[in-house]
This record gives sequence, C-alpha cells and structure tokens, in this order.
Amino acid sequence: MRMKFYLPDAQDLVDPAFDFVREERANDRMRQRTDAYAHELFDRPPYDGMLVSKGIVKSRYTLAQQQRLLRLGVHKFLRLDESIGTKDMKVIGDCGAFSYREEPEPPYTVTEVVEFYEQAAFTYGISVDHVILAFRPEWDDTAAKSDPAAAEAYRRRELTLSLAAEFIKQSAGCQFSPMGVAQGWSPASYTDSVRQLQKMGYTYIAIGGLVPLKTPDVMQVLEGVATVRQAGTKFHLLGITRLERIFDFARYGAASFDSTAPLLQAFKSEKDNYQTETGNFIALRIPQVDANAKLKARILAGEISQATAIKLERASLVALREYADCNASLEATLQQLMDYTVLYDETLDGAPAKVAARTEQYRHTLTVRPWETCPCSICKKIGHEVIIFRGAERNRRRGFHNLDTFFRRLLATDSGPSQPTPSLCA
Repeated sequence: MRMKFYLPDAQDLVDPAFDFVREERANDRMRQRTDAYAHELFDRPPYDGMLVSKGIVKSRYTLAQQQRLLRLGVHKFLRLDESIGTKDMKVIGDCGAFSYREEPEPPYTVTEVVEFYEQAAFTYGISVDHVILAFRPEWDDTAAKSDPAAAEAYRRRELTLSLAAEFIKQSAGCQFSPMGVAQGWSPASYTDSVRQLQKMGYTYIAIGGLVPLKTPDVMQVLEGVATVRQAGTKFHLLGITRLERIFDFARYGAASFDSTAPLLQAFKSEKDNYQTETGNFIALRIPQVDANAKLKARILAGEISQATAIKLERASLVALREYADCNASLEATLQQLMDYTVLYDETLDGAPAKVAARTEQYRHTLTVRPWETCPCSICKKIGHEVIIFRGAERNRRRGFHNLDTFFRRLLATDSGPSQPTPSLCA
C-alpha cells in the first residue's frame, strides 16, 4: 500500500473568479466563503488528506474563523464535505511544534489540545510535543549531557514522552484517534521513543524533527525505529517530502507524510517554480510595479523611472499573452521579458553572465510551453497565466498545479510518467 500524502493547511485559497487580464478580484468576494481550496479546483483532490495545526489556527485564522472551525468541525470548515472525492478524507490535528521551537515549554496544555481536537472533530490528533532540531548521535552517551544543547535535547524528549502519556489517557473515549510523537537526536533516541510510545498504547506514531535532516540521516532513523515497530504500528513523517525515497520509507513502516514543499516551491524556489513529471521550469517573473515592495522602493529612491517600469511591465504581459496565442515569436517575447527583467531585478546587477543565464532559463520555459501539455485543471483553465510569477492569485495556482503534479507522481511512481501531448503551436 502506498504512503498517504497530507497537505498542511495554511489558508492557501484563490479567488475562482479572478480576472487575469484586468488584475481584479470578484466584487462579491468573501475570502472564506467564495475563495477556493486546492481540492475544490480539481476533478480529484491533489492529496489524500489535510493537516491542521493549532499554531496556524492561532496565527492565521481570524477570530471568526476560529469560532467557525469549532462550531462546524474541521471537515465542514475546509469544505471537505462538499467536494468530489473528499467526503471521506481524513484530517490530522497537530500542535505545530515548530512554531514554538524557541520557547522553553509548549504553549498548550494536554487538556486544551484534547478539547480542540475533539470539538473540531479531527480524524487523528497528534500529542503535544517539543521539537528537537539537531541530529547528534554522539549525544547518546549520557556524559554528553554536560553540553547544554544535549541536556536540552534530553529534556525535550522526556517532556514529549510525558505529554504523550498524559495525552493518550485524556483522549480515551474521544472521537479522534490519538497519534504519539517520537522526537530524538539520533537513531537510538528515536528508536527508544517509539518503543516507549508503543508501550503507552500508540499504534500510529508521528516522527518529528526530520525536516532539517539529510536523506541518509532520515533513513538511519527509520531503519532504527523499524527494528522495534510492532506489527500493528504505522508511522507518519512530519514535514517530509522525498518522493524518490517513498518506497524506502514505506518499507520501514511509514504509512503517511505531510508537506507544503510542492506548494511553496511555486514562489520560493529560485528556478524550480513549475513542476512537471519530467522536469521543472522557472516561472516568468513580471512583478507588479504598484505592488512589489522592492521595485516601489527603487522608484521612490529615483533609481528607476516609474513610467518606464509601467510601460515595460504592461508590454511584457501583452507579449507573453500573444506568444501563448501563437501570435508572437519566441525571440521577440523573450527580449520583451528581459528588457523588464534587467530594469527591475537588482540581483542581476546588469552582469552579462547573470543576464545570459536568466535569458536561457526563460528561453527554456518559453520553448517547451509546459502549461499547454499539462493535464491538470489549473493549466487547462488559465493557460500561460500559471507560468507568470506575479501576485498570490497566479503563484498559489501554480502551487496547486505543483501539488497535483506531485500527487500524480506519487500515484504512478511505479508505472512511469504519462506521455505529454504536442504543443498547440507545434
């Protein structure tokens, strides 16, 4: 059985009625009620389930949204009860330990978390934990506790285990299924955590603190915990996305994982913004003159002419639109994009080598025209707009496309990539 992919909710929604030509949202837009989640835009959701962190609820949900979540329940709040293929989707509740990693203690009590999970009707609830962001096998020697960092790691692991023991007691009789958290700094410490959690009665265990680890270190941890895994125990990997090792993870008892990496790469990666089953592409950056903070600052400082910037911005959008409609040449379109790029992108410093490198990256994207051959609902609906790095409405949709691409690869890892269809302008 393949691993299940859960998407952490970060209130990433888009306006389905957004006008890309006029750059306008719908007049009757009400973000929580009319904007759409990724699972509402595809024929089938691009993930197996979702994860909602109490930390995200506190930091990104409005008070009204927090109240609606508890009143309606997480499935209805996320509109999983309305979308195709999501009615039976499972949702994991989490504390969001990374958000309070600098604090000496978790900001929530076990009782608060149990009540939160129960009232919001989560499928699974993860016990309260304190993350350890270090991989130091040498700390297994208790003499290392003289090192303050090692002592803190020991304290956090012991605290996480004591909270897990209290959590499984308090969650008895609740609707949600409890999931314990294993924290550690080495394969041995993680293995002992899993051993103790199983003794407490946990059969679903989340492995935390793996995000900063290198793949070989992750594998060492999984090899270790697999040696004590009981027949009925399964693992969830918190924040991990290593598609190339999915089958290896599953072999050691990993049944599920969660990550926002495919979504975030759409606007955080320097070059791998648009993902396909056969390769990744850089998005074409056409920043908004009136909305890009760095560009506005340079205009106010007199470094750039506002009139020139606006003219080049608009010309770039028009050129790309004409190119997508097969009414403009690649070279003319590329030149227009680079004229604007050289003006606004101070990271290039006007250096010929940097400009040439960016030109070739853009040339590759424009030549392949990957949005035309993509089978996902996003690309079919908005076409070339998905490849433009510009504002949340385009960038998030590109992130949704990446989620769908990632999920299709996960579903078909053993059958190979699908064959692309020819370009419309071929």
